[in-house]
Amino acid sequence: MKSEVELLESARRFSFGGRMDKSGSGPIFVRGSGSEVEDVNGKTYLDFNSGQMCAWLGHNHPAIVEAVADACDTLIHAHSSYYNDKEIELAERLGKLLPDPLQMSMFLQSGADANEAAINIARKYTGGIEIVSPHTSFHGMSDTTRSLTFAGWHRGYGPPQPGLMAMLAPYCYRCPINLEPETCELACLDASFELIDAQTTSRPAAVLTEPIFSAGGVIEPPIGWLPELKRRCEERGMLLILDEEQTGLGKTGDTFAFEHEGVVPDIITLAKHFGGGICISSVTTSAEIEQRVVADEFIVTHSHSNDPLACAAGSATLDVLEEEDLAAQARGLGSYLKSKLHELAERFEIIGDIRGRGLLQGIELVRDRQTREPATTEGKAITERCLQNGLIFSVRREGSVLRFVPPASTTEDQIDQALDILADALEEASR
Repeated sequence: MKSEVELLESARRFSFGGRMDKSGSGPIFVRGSGSEVEDVNGKTYLDFNSGQMCAWLGHNHPAIVEAVADACDTLIHAHSSYYNDKEIELAERLGKLLPDPLQMSMFLQSGADANEAAINIARKYTGGIEIVSPHTSFHGMSDTTRSLTFAGWHRGYGPPQPGLMAMLAPYCYRCPINLEPETCELACLDASFELIDAQTTSRPAAVLTEPIFSAGGVIEPPIGWLPELKRRCEERGMLLILDEEQTGLGKTGDTFAFEHEGVVPDIITLAKHFGGGICISSVTTSAEIEQRVVADEFIVTHSHSNDPLACAAGSATLDVLEEEDLAAQARGLGSYLKSKLHELAERFEIIGDIRGRGLLQGIELVRDRQTREPATTEGKAITERCLQNGLIFSVRREGSVLRFVPPASTTEDQIDQALDILADALEEASR
């Protein structure tokens, strides 16, 4: 195997940059197992970002390895104009797992693919054009989804498509209209829909939102926001699309994050750890919506849509979700992680807020708890020191939010180890 220096030199010559957080330097990973990954030098890291959140079952989960091996012996790829058995099996499994009336599924490659398909379904079904998303949202990096990714990463790509607009996110720690969540009566929704109503030039088609704004800074809406959002969509004949790509399938302590308040969307998208590390995404809606848009010549397909290998991995993930009770694991480990983060907050004034559910959690760093001035440069330095000491996580909101997504395979001892590394970095930053 080439050395790290040789690989980095080759990467600088041949590998395209433009990575989301950082590019052009090590570590270079070569293997993983459970909650740990190993670099080319043999150094191990606790992976509290689950890869790109896609290895949340644990790296190289045996059920996924077995499903992929079986597909390699039978059928890896199939003509997407025809059914294959793995696709049908997965669609049935997912339809029975989701609440009524969500039952009709298609399978694509990425979260962006799924969100684009969901947007097109909503437009076909309603006859409307406008799609609205909160201002802390992340929905992908394709042309349409980047235009609805208001958390960042969208400047300099030219004008967005017509009919895509932002609404106010319920970011209670930094309320965009300077109110308090205990008394605001969801004024952000009042303001948002007043603007939506004023701007729409046709029948508005849908609101596309995450139940928890993950890449936007692990921002959890207050109780009541999601049901009220659904009600206001129904008043206007709009569909509610829930992007559960970063929150679904056990990670937040429920099978789906929308179950927390019992709100059933019109369309749901899944991705990330749905394939246990294999790329697959899904769009699921009701039979009534599916029948109407298909009758209106709706078509979405890619070369690898509904591939049997990816669908086999998706079914294996649903097996693990049920057999290992991943939602319960996320609740238990998430509670332990949050208690340890609160202990750190008692020691370090730089921690201004702790938020999230299950094994999707974050801390917001501030220079002063009263003014809440974001500690952006400090957050970047903390992230770098943790990486050097063997802990991986994501930094969001220009450095002021640290996001932790440890795999379901993580142990309490590993959480303790990770937070010892974090405490060391917080101590250094506090000096």
